[in-house]
Amino acid sequence: MTYKTIASASGRLFREIYRFAAFHWEVLRRTVRPPYYGATVWEQMDRIGVDSLLIVMLVGFFTGFVLAFQTGYAMMRFGAKIYVGGIVAVSLVRELGPVLIAMVFAGRVGAGITAELGAMQVSEQIDAMRALATDPLRKLVLTRVLASVAMLPALVIVGDLVGIAGGLLVGVMNLGLTVSFYKSSVVNALVFNDLFSGFIKPVVFGAMISMVACYYGLTTSGGTKGVGEAVTRTVVVSSVLIFLLDAVITKLLFLIGM
Repeated sequence: MTYKTIASASGRLFREIYRFAAFHWEVLRRTVRPPYYGATVWEQMDRIGVDSLLIVMLVGFFTGFVLAFQTGYAMMRFGAKIYVGGIVAVSLVRELGPVLIAMVFAGRVGAGITAELGAMQVSEQIDAMRALATDPLRKLVLTRVLASVAMLPALVIVGDLVGIAGGLLVGVMNLGLTVSFYKSSVVNALVFNDLFSGFIKPVVFGAMISMVACYYGLTTSGGTKGVGEAVTRTVVVSSVLIFLLDAVITKLLFLIGM
C-alpha cells in the first residue's frame, strides 16, 4: 500500500467523520426548537416499538433460558444453584439485555429506516420536501430519533422481564427451585446501579442507531444498489458502535461507582 493510497483513505475517513459529526449537530440543534411533529413521532413509536415487540420477547426469553441453563448446571457442581436467579437477572439487566436487543434493533429498525430514507433520497422525494419548505431533518430524522430513544428502553425492559421468566422456567423445571425462591433471589440481587445501567445504555443505543440509520439513508446515492449498500453500512457501523459505546458507558459507570 503506497503513501498516496494511505493518505487518500485517511482523507476520506476524516471527511466522513466530519460530515457525520455535522449531521449530529444539525439534528441536535433542532431538538431545542419546535415544531416536533408529535403525530409523526407517535406513528414512528408504533412502527419502531410495537412492531418489534415479538422478536424482542423471543430474544429475551431464549437468552434468559440458555443463560440459566449454562450457569445453573455449572454451579450445581459447587452447590451454588441457588444464585442462578440473581446471576440471570443482573446479567440481563446490566449487559445482555441492552446489548442483544440493541443489536436486534439495529438489524430490524435501523436497516428499515435506512432503506426507507434511502429510497426517498434516490427518488428525489427529499428534494421535493425541501422545495415545499419542509425541513427533512426535523420531519424525517428528529421524529425517528425521538421515537427510538423512547421505545428502545421500553423494549429492553420487556426483554429483560421475559428473559428472567425464561430463567425461572429453567430454575423450576430443571434445577428444582421454587417460584417464590427464584423471585426473591432476583429481587435481592438487583440494586439501583443495575437498573440505572440497564436504562441508560438503551437510551444511548437508541439515539445512536437511529442517527446512523438516518445519516446513511439521507446520504444514499446510486439508485437501488446504493440503498442496499447504505443498509449494510448502517447495520455494520451500528453493531460496532454498540459494543464501543457499551464499553465506554460501562467504564464511566465504574468510575463514578455505579
